[in-house]
Amino acid sequence: MPRSIPAPERIIIALDVENREKALALVAQLGEARVFKIGLELFTAEGPALLRDVRALGKEVFLDLKLHDIPNTVGEAARVAVRHGAAMMTIHASGGVEMMARAAETTGAEAEKRGVPKPKLLGVTVLTSLKGEDLASIGMPADTAGQVRRLAGLARKAGLDGIVCSAQEIEIVRAEVGPDMLIVTPGIRPAWAAAQDQKRIMTPAEAVARGSDYLVVGRPVTQASDPAAALAAINHEIETGTAA
Repeated sequence: MPRSIPAPERIIIALDVENREKALALVAQLGEARVFKIGLELFTAEGPALLRDVRALGKEVFLDLKLHDIPNTVGEAARVAVRHGAAMMTIHASGGVEMMARAAETTGAEAEKRGVPKPKLLGVTVLTSLKGEDLASIGMPADTAGQVRRLAGLARKAGLDGIVCSAQEIEIVRAEVGPDMLIVTPGIRPAWAAAQDQKRIMTPAEAVARGSDYLVVGRPVTQASDPAAALAAINHEIETGTAA
């Protein structure tokens, strides 16, 4: 049973643009959206100051850096992200339980120290750009579903708040982690948008029906001629189960 979350609050807008000006222009255009994702490209270009800029507009930041390093390094990086106001952040579950648990520990301690909500830590399982043959090419079993299940279980054991996975693996993840952990789904494309480079995709309405809590949407909105109208169409699709 999907969680009862209003459609506009389910959408996380991916700010996959190259600079601060374009990012903030999109935030201003998309007043209905609440959470905006800052990933590697934009964070590398603009740094932590952009998190403060987005928050100053009354929005929340999903910091999508997919942290993956030795436990102490990841833990301290996650601690710093709390200081910059990240509401959500990603960690590669393939880094192991100790690494993820360290991030959970440091973010909890830093949030308590500052009197702010602890950010949601999300374990990244298998990137949506990868398929079975891609896993095999890097020496892993060509079993995407099995790898997702394994990594989701490690993230739960480490005390993370949720999982990032393809919509095709929602049921697998839910069966592994239970009802309480969040599921965040990238690779979302409304019925009227092209797949582009995401190989394991699904429409917003389908993903929510399967049990996804939050949907990451980028180019179908950010590259639309009218981003606000595109976002409204996606919200309509979620609310009604059909494309506008």
